[in-house]
Amino acid sequence: MYEGIVQELIDEFGRLPGIGPKSAQRIAFHILQTETFDVSRLAELLTELRDKVHFCAICGNVAEQETCSICRDPRRNPALICVVEEAKDVVAIERTREFRGLYHVLGGAISPIDGIGPEELRIRQLLQRLADGTVEEVIIATDPNLEGEATATYLSRLLTTLEIRITRLASGLPVGGDLEYADEVTLGRAFEGRTVVAR
Repeated sequence: MYEGIVQELIDEFGRLPGIGPKSAQRIAFHILQTETFDVSRLAELLTELRDKVHFCAICGNVAEQETCSICRDPRRNPALICVVEEAKDVVAIERTREFRGLYHVLGGAISPIDGIGPEELRIRQLLQRLADGTVEEVIIATDPNLEGEATATYLSRLLTTLEIRITRLASGLPVGGDLEYADEVTLGRAFEGRTVVAR
């Protein structure tokens, strides 16, 4: 334990997701010991983040305007919507440069343990987007974990009443991985999603 403001700063960093006590301490001491670190710029950016950044009125992605740059882009295919859990998932998919449709950010995943049900997610807004008949395919790209699977199953059942193609991202073995280290679920998915290479 440190005195006063140093401990308070460590505690604040420790509240951030993915930052444990050791990492929080390292960040605090980096700021303290690095004279060139622009503390005022960091404070300014954090204030601007709160003031200027919000979520897109259409898809729920991070935006500095009412709608995000992806929703405003006329080159995107409005017939495809990729449903993701968080805005950071949009960035991950965009890095692949494989998807040219639009997104819908749910704002989380169904997790009864955490008290998150379908009502807490942006599912109603998704249904509103699908109502006009423009969308031909919904790609469900939730995380391949228990919560993501529950969310994907819920969405699949909900959307089957609409005349829209519903697909789920393939999952299985990572490139460069070894079979012996794959868990049963991942290996099972790899078998389910296998593709034909020759007849």
